[in-house]
Amino acid sequence: MTFSRQAQGRTPARPTPGSGFMFAFAWLACVVGLIATYYYFVQTTTGQFIDESALVEAVDIHGPAGKAATQFLDWLPTISLVVAAVVVLFVTVIRRRWTAAGIAVAACIGANVATQVLKDVLPTRPDKGVVTLELNSLPSGHTTLAASAAAAVFLMASPRWRPMAGFVGGTFAIASGVSTLINQWHRPADVVAAFLLVGAFMIPAGWLIVRYCGAWNVWDGFGRHVGSAKIWLTLPVLIGLVSAAVAVYSLARIAPGPAQEGSTTNYFWAGIS
Repeated sequence: MTFSRQAQGRTPARPTPGSGFMFAFAWLACVVGLIATYYYFVQTTTGQFIDESALVEAVDIHGPAGKAATQFLDWLPTISLVVAAVVVLFVTVIRRRWTAAGIAVAACIGANVATQVLKDVLPTRPDKGVVTLELNSLPSGHTTLAASAAAAVFLMASPRWRPMAGFVGGTFAIASGVSTLINQWHRPADVVAAFLLVGAFMIPAGWLIVRYCGAWNVWDGFGRHVGSAKIWLTLPVLIGLVSAAVAVYSLARIAPGPAQEGSTTNYFWAGIS
């Protein structure tokens, strides 16, 4: 009887009126952010200087962290594909979420294909007086792979697991992006562009899954399961605030003015943040 009452009280998470607008707004924000990131950090002198300075300053960090970053990047494609494949296959076969799996995998493949297309299609960096490689490296392929794999797992997870899946997957994706910078494979803008590109593909996929696969999208609220504990939302907020503070502090130290300092790793830490 108790189980029956609980089951009757569980309501599939169908899109509410106006939720489509929120998905559309989030998608538009990713697209606009991607365009703005490319324009500012590739097409402007200031953006190129900031981006390139962070990459150059990574040399000072590479010594102690480079070996670990290199090993992580070498294993990253395998880790991403294995984890995503295991979770997606398990959920698909055991839970029979065939439609959701098709949507998530298609979005994941689309994001990675789009990354390689953009690398070839986008113009090379114009000469703005900044010493840099002209080769276009935006967006980061490794970061796209890690972020899209994490997003696919997030979409396939049950609602009660999604807060934790989002935090763990997001941490993994960010670690991959930071590693590409430490290893001097990519500039910060390349990593940011990869995240925005993945969002542009995964947000519509999320809407489709909620819209057409709502039978198992049952949200029980926070705190009823370890995967839905509020800590998984609190931690990203706290980390985001700390990162913002680090970025502001790092840039403030090298901002034009009487107290301006010569940068050694300030651009790097701002880029990481």
